[in-house]
Amino acid sequence: MRLRVPSRPGDREDASGETLLRVWCDHWEARPDRPVLISGGDASPTLSGELLQRRTAQAAAALARLGVTGGDRVLWCCSASLESIVGLVGALRLGAVVVPVNLSSSGSELDHVIGDAGPSAALVDRDAQARLISTTRDSLPLLLTPDLIGDANPPSAPDLDWALPGDDALIVYTSGTTGRPKGAVHTHGSLLAGVQSIRLAWDWQPSDRLILALPLFHVHGLCAGLFGSLTAGASAVVFGRFSEDQVLAAVPGSTMFFGVPTMYHRLVETGRAGELAALRLCVSGSAPLAVDLWRRLQGSGVDVLERYGMTETLLTLSNPLVGERRPGSVGSPLPGVEAAIDQPDGDGVGQLLVRGPSLCRGYWGPPDATGSMWVDGWFATGDLASVEADGYVTIRGRRTELIITGGHNVYPAEVEAILASHPSVAEVAVVGVPSVEWGESVVAYVVGSGGDPDIGALRALAEENLAPFKRPREFTVVEALPRNAMGKLVRRDLHLGA
Repeated sequence: MRLRVPSRPGDREDASGETLLRVWCDHWEARPDRPVLISGGDASPTLSGELLQRRTAQAAAALARLGVTGGDRVLWCCSASLESIVGLVGALRLGAVVVPVNLSSSGSELDHVIGDAGPSAALVDRDAQARLISTTRDSLPLLLTPDLIGDANPPSAPDLDWALPGDDALIVYTSGTTGRPKGAVHTHGSLLAGVQSIRLAWDWQPSDRLILALPLFHVHGLCAGLFGSLTAGASAVVFGRFSEDQVLAAVPGSTMFFGVPTMYHRLVETGRAGELAALRLCVSGSAPLAVDLWRRLQGSGVDVLERYGMTETLLTLSNPLVGERRPGSVGSPLPGVEAAIDQPDGDGVGQLLVRGPSLCRGYWGPPDATGSMWVDGWFATGDLASVEADGYVTIRGRRTELIITGGHNVYPAEVEAILASHPSVAEVAVVGVPSVEWGESVVAYVVGSGGDPDIGALRALAEENLAPFKRPREFTVVEALPRNAMGKLVRRDLHLGA
């Protein structure tokens, strides 16, 4: 049985035959002097449409001189900067397939990605990364991105912007929170479909300016933030790292901010989060936004819009721009996206399935790496979800995180929401640990807020609000929860005693 999720009425723009590159170049040529990218670390460096078009052609020519041709993979291991973006866009214009990787990747992590993707060259912005990559693959040609932006008279470039919608554009490796990272392959067509979907849903206009403090090795910052700004003909203030003071200083003159819950938490802790209310849109994603944090932001006048997406699917669900933004919910399907709940249980909880033109074409590598994730044309997200009668979807957790104790199903997110409501708790994560008696026992890892959490009060709170089988049998106090670079909880590290 599949329960279809109602879609919110809305037009879907027909982008057939188009690509990101053609849309971007049209904007740059129509408004060549208009600022497109502004460096958040320095008020003066700015790339206009004309400069961006010329310097990305220069970057494409530099890559071509290294022997890169259409379809070749190019590793991109950089922080977010105007120079690194020039290199990334230049590679796309050349017809290469960009493989973004986390700047803090270890040697073994880089070795896995390089061995799997087989890049022909690498773009780096720091000597340390160049040395690490050279240690891993000493034959891989390297190009430093700071060298790409300084030449006022770039050499003639090879043919550019010829890629078709079905051609590969991006291989983004999954975060690896549940296993070995796999490379999701996005085409020029899937990238454009994903961007156009949020452009329509969020009424993204050329007059908008995004505060972009997200890393660009992930689809949130790269595909939604950067590609979204370029496709809307808008502009973005680019930061190499997140800083509360720098983000708030960029609010005047900006209209939007995309962040992860950790960023919003830190902004709230400054006592100045209310300054974000001057923006027309603040979006949160990449990890669940705690209801308590959402309410604290709303109390400051900031009505955060939470949405849902994955590396493989780009953004697929969103709370509405106009209408109720419901705490704890990720809203309903974006334009052009379909969603369903597969095999819902008695509580209406089942696996979330999605389909639409923004989905990747599969994983890089052998076909058997892809098949299990697609079910009758639907992508199986691995997330458990439920849907309200009015179409709002709530994510209940990962299928692999479901705890089965004494034959009962326990969804960690439900238990976490109750425990997180106590003022002595800053963060909490609930997992199942092996138990001879119960199969699995419910265990809560708790980070205190300004001191040790009140375990006695948490037990009482659980007794008051949760059925006996859902209550944690053990509470473990930790200094911090293990998270990856995008703020996602890495539950397997809790199982290891982290």
